Amino acid sequence: MIHFELIAPVGEILRRNARLYPEKLAFEDKSRAVSYEQLNVETENLASQLVTLGLQKGQKVAILLPNTVNWVVACLATVRAGGVAVPVSIDSTDAELSYRVTDADCAFVFAQSARRQSIEALLQNLGRSTVLITDGFERNLADFTTLTQTRASDFDDDSDIDRPAYIVYTSGTTGQPKGVSLSTRSMLWVTAACWAPIAGLSHKDVVLNTLPLYHSYALNVAVLSIIATAASEYIMEKFSTSHATELLRTGRFTFMPGVPTVFHYFLSACQTSGEKLLSSVRLCVSAGAILPGSLNTDFEEFFDVPLLDGYGITETSTMVTMNWPGKWRVPGSCGLPLPGLTVRLVDPKTGADVPFGTEGELICKGPNLMQAYHNKPQETQKAIVEGWYHTGDLARSDANGFLTITGRLKELIIRGGQNIAPAEVEETILLHHAIIDCAVIGVPHAMLGEVPVACIVLKSAVNFDEEALIRHCRDRLSVYKVPDRFLIVSEIPRTGSGKILRVKLRESLPAA
Repeated sequence: MIHFELIAPVGEILRRNARLYPEKLAFEDKSRAVSYEQLNVETENLASQLVTLGLQKGQKVAILLPNTVNWVVACLATVRAGGVAVPVSIDSTDAELSYRVTDADCAFVFAQSARRQSIEALLQNLGRSTVLITDGFERNLADFTTLTQTRASDFDDDSDIDRPAYIVYTSGTTGQPKGVSLSTRSMLWVTAACWAPIAGLSHKDVVLNTLPLYHSYALNVAVLSIIATAASEYIMEKFSTSHATELLRTGRFTFMPGVPTVFHYFLSACQTSGEKLLSSVRLCVSAGAILPGSLNTDFEEFFDVPLLDGYGITETSTMVTMNWPGKWRVPGSCGLPLPGLTVRLVDPKTGADVPFGTEGELICKGPNLMQAYHNKPQETQKAIVEGWYHTGDLARSDANGFLTITGRLKELIIRGGQNIAPAEVEETILLHHAIIDCAVIGVPHAMLGEVPVACIVLKSAVNFDEEALIRHCRDRLSVYKVPDRFLIVSEIPRTGSGKILRVKLRESLPAA
């Protein structure tokens, strides 16, 4: 069941692929493509040059690049050189970049040449002698292209798959982002236990990647799992429905990972145009945020393509549960625990296991667990107790073991003593024909403590009937769960994995 042969050092995997599939496309973006032979050469050259430039084993390397082939090359080369890859969102502000560079103690930064001056000024202000490598040639500055084409002598690939190799920062939806320390073994274990046996990812697949590479979900399924299975991939710089439509019209792609909002917007656009663009796609997979059961059903009925939902978190090298292909699935469920991973649902107050059908906190134990929160031993001790990682997510299990995520402990809205899970209300609102996206948050109330408020994105503002939406909610929800207000917004702020940034949304609310 578990494909253990896929778990190996990055350099070993790339050399094997170069030998078996030298001319096969590995990665492509809008500007360039690399074969597996080229990928092996470029990453080895860059890794050797990083060592020549002074990178020592275990030092951190920030990757501040857009979704491109260069991003993949920089990440894999860092690991081959014995460094630790630290993915950073290309949209990061100076403050966000400063925090990550400082917290992870980065010795190198890969960045776009367009940001060279601002990053140099930032590093100078921080008092750091960090080496900056840009993606364009500039005198007296390490240049990405030159480094990938120049071979240094006496280079030995790092082969330790159990050392920290990636520090991926959490989204910071509930506080300061934490750096999650992950190994190559833990990441590829997910490939071996999930993407290969369950999703069937193999060398026959051509993947359309809609995900931001700096996120753990993408790092796992769209980078490491691609090379481990010798699949091919086109990397979208940023997801847009129109660009995805153009690409899918080519009929090249067989596999598409995404977050729920990607599939929601794509389905809405295709229902409007009447185009069924997934004729060549054998499978879509969703993770990163809760996939409403209604969206899952509507998507599969329209495209006649399976959309498998799974549940994953950065601290477990992504996936914890996954739905298997076939008819034995529960609508709205995120599936079954991965083979080799143990999952329990416990009472957050007592730690006792809860019965089937009862909501509890999801905790898990397995070989994909993080090593630690970087530089945060107390946070690590709170999260991992006797080998069990406490996710802070709430879920229910049916008698067959299918899990359904119901929300987060810290996001529960308590209205007059009654608990409200935002996800349940959001799924109900999304059933209404006029709504394309929504988020529910709790706001203070003098009498009730908190009340739910729904921020909604309309398909069209023309003839929107708020009273009809209220009736829709009252017909499907208990009275106390019906939002106190509906606020029309242009978009819902989300992380790269699709999670709602409720703090940011709450800060932007107008006064009642």
